[in-house]
Amino acid sequence: MREKLTDTEREAWRGIERNRGRRRRSGGAHVMTAEEAETQSRIMDGGSLDLVAWERVRLVPRPVPGDGLPMVPVLQLCARDAPTLDWPTGTDLLQLLWCPQDHAEPEGQPRYWGPVVELRHRARAEIGVPSTAPPVPGGAKEVYLPTPCRLSPVEVLDLPDQDELPRELYAAVEEWAGERGTDYNQVLGCLPGWKAGGWPSWHLTDFIPMDCRCGARMRLLLTLSSGGDPGLNVGRYGELRVFRCPENTDHPMRLNLQ
Repeated sequence: MREKLTDTEREAWRGIERNRGRRRRSGGAHVMTAEEAETQSRIMDGGSLDLVAWERVRLVPRPVPGDGLPMVPVLQLCARDAPTLDWPTGTDLLQLLWCPQDHAEPEGQPRYWGPVVELRHRARAEIGVPSTAPPVPGGAKEVYLPTPCRLSPVEVLDLPDQDELPRELYAAVEEWAGERGTDYNQVLGCLPGWKAGGWPSWHLTDFIPMDCRCGARMRLLLTLSSGGDPGLNVGRYGELRVFRCPENTDHPMRLNLQ
């Protein structure tokens, strides 16, 4: 479904891009301000933009047959493999499940389009071994059905995206990396692939603060990347990131697609 932008919306979008261009040319910060990011999100209103026709493009969910689909297990992570994560007392297992269909703005996830995600912290000692593999839900979206595989977690150093660094610090680390024959953005910052913790990249949307309803800056908990052994494709064949409040793990998580 397509909607023509109003003259006010079109001029607001153009004004933001002009301001960012001026900041780049003057050597200032090139990322969007929180106000600019909110304005663009409001204009997109959960869709995407055709900047040629100046139209908002909305995806219409496909009807799901029956009473809905069962959740699909996507990731199971043990505390021994990710000890630096915040584990609620009495738990040592993190499970991620999702509905294998696209959902528009599920509860607590404004301007989101993708699978509904659920996190569960459990104790391994209380879980039995299933006798059979979980059934494949009928009507599921194929790219949201993972291929069963075993993880081999490796601890790595993951550094922030350049957009999250002060300009002076980024210039220093870029020079440091260049002196050692490497590239900060490509080698050290925001490592790609599936990861627990670490830092998110902002290669499609520029830096957008992810804040909890309590006001705390949320931290990246999980990154699920397209391709590879699980055989998933999420977002724009990119990544799905799960953010969690560092102050209270009972607060709702936030999802972000890149």
